[in-house]
Amino acid sequence: MNSNIATSPYTISLKGRDLVTWLDYTVEEVHELLSLASYLKKNPHSKILEGKTLGMIFEKSSTRTRVSFEAGMLQMGGHAIYLNSRDIQLGRGESIEDTARVLSSYVDGIMIRTFETEKVTQLAEYASIPVINGLCDTYHPCQALADVLTILERKGTLKGVKAVYIGDGNNVAHSFMILCAMLGMEVVVSCPEGYEPGKEIIESTMNLAKKSGGSFELTHDPNEAVKGADVVYTDVWASMGQEEEAIQRIEDFKGYQVNEGLLAQAAPDVTFLHCLPAHREEEVTAAVIDGPHSAVFQQAENRLHVQKAILQSVLV
Repeated sequence: MNSNIATSPYTISLKGRDLVTWLDYTVEEVHELLSLASYLKKNPHSKILEGKTLGMIFEKSSTRTRVSFEAGMLQMGGHAIYLNSRDIQLGRGESIEDTARVLSSYVDGIMIRTFETEKVTQLAEYASIPVINGLCDTYHPCQALADVLTILERKGTLKGVKAVYIGDGNNVAHSFMILCAMLGMEVVVSCPEGYEPGKEIIESTMNLAKKSGGSFELTHDPNEAVKGADVVYTDVWASMGQEEEAIQRIEDFKGYQVNEGLLAQAAPDVTFLHCLPAHREEEVTAAVIDGPHSAVFQQAENRLHVQKAILQSVLV
């Protein structure tokens, strides 16, 4: 299938589907979602979700996830309800199963941003409506789709693009690896020893790369990793819930900062990505994230467009 940006409306029906991880989707379905996201970016307002309501459960704080999902629903004529776990019965011991069944009778879809992946999978199992993973400890699928759309816009293609992730092998890295490998990219992850991505995620990524004609490499040498890179991506060294590890992580990740010296070893037209929020002068220098190679705010904007594509496809 052509990797270039398409402007035609969405054609494959995903109505009623959950999105927990991209491992549950085909490469054709991902390409169609990218095409739709590109189309919606150029045609942002519609009434296609008029009368539809999205329940948004948050157990983690959020800027981009909350605002992009809520704005996306509004732009397509629908409505979003913010449900902080402290304010609903889920936060007082009501089971995921009961929450799923109750919300299924009130809203048309659920987005959840939480810690344990099991909460997302259980919610999807017991809900009779689509459940979208807005982030969990293992995956961040919406972020990865925005990442890939940004690369597509910057490079004009995905096949054969060398994308290097530097830093913690976390949920962002997991979904990025999976999606890039699925789409035929050359994926490299560089992290300190002990901070590698999950073994099952690595295995899935390697299998996807074989099928797509892409590749996957794991290395502990960031300087070797970035040689000739078309894309360099990083994330904070201590994610939400890891604050107590921050001091140790700063020590462990010395040498993994994305700075001008590291970026100079990449391709001349390298694109820098970061899922935000960023800690300048920690995992990335201000000179890089605010410099000419950075696409972080284009990437952040694309969260809106890809999530609208997901919402339209699973709700209509």
